[in-house]
Amino acid sequence: MSEQDFDRLRRAMVSNQLRPSLVTNVAVLSAMDAVPRERFVGEGQGMLAYRDTIVPLGGGRALNPPIATGRLLDAADPLPGERVLVIGAATGYVPALLAAMQCVVTAVDEAALVARARTALGDTPAITLVEGELTAGAPDRAPYDVVYIDGAVEQVPLAIVEQLVEDGRLVTAIVERGVSRLAIGRRAGASVGLRAFADVDTAPLPGFAPAPAFSF
Repeated sequence: MSEQDFDRLRRAMVSNQLRPSLVTNVAVLSAMDAVPRERFVGEGQGMLAYRDTIVPLGGGRALNPPIATGRLLDAADPLPGERVLVIGAATGYVPALLAAMQCVVTAVDEAALVARARTALGDTPAITLVEGELTAGAPDRAPYDVVYIDGAVEQVPLAIVEQLVEDGRLVTAIVERGVSRLAIGRRAGASVGLRAFADVDTAPLPGFAPAPAFSF
């Protein structure tokens, strides 16, 4: 496909997927209209980049559908200059969007995906990629105004909550009884009370299952 074809698909994504799905934040829509999503999928997957579907990236990881990304960013409402932590950098798409929104971005993931993100992002400014465990976050660069967990998790570890400023926002997808629900919360002391606002299919993030309960 040509660059013009991808430009057309990107505009259609904004007008036919995001706007009808209650993504109204102008900065979010502008970023998703500007950042070439096809750069962040695997070789030969360009046709999947703008579909309303999860795109496999290999190794059990995936790129979330545009609607999930747009709704989470819309809810988080990141402002220029805010410090944002992305848990699950993957190939770098969400960090690229946040950088386009003039945020200061730290994104963490496993080494193989960080390497792919560095290639896809090139010299995109205001992004620091960190190799490490997703559940640990990036405490060396904390605190953050926003934490964006890019995938479905069963719980949010205290270690990540503690990296938020007081009243800082956290967005993620929470798995409840097998259903993936987009949710937002704010830090209050040592916790974040999450409020679900949409049922949207999202890719699971590994490592966030609760510890098994002890039983006799």
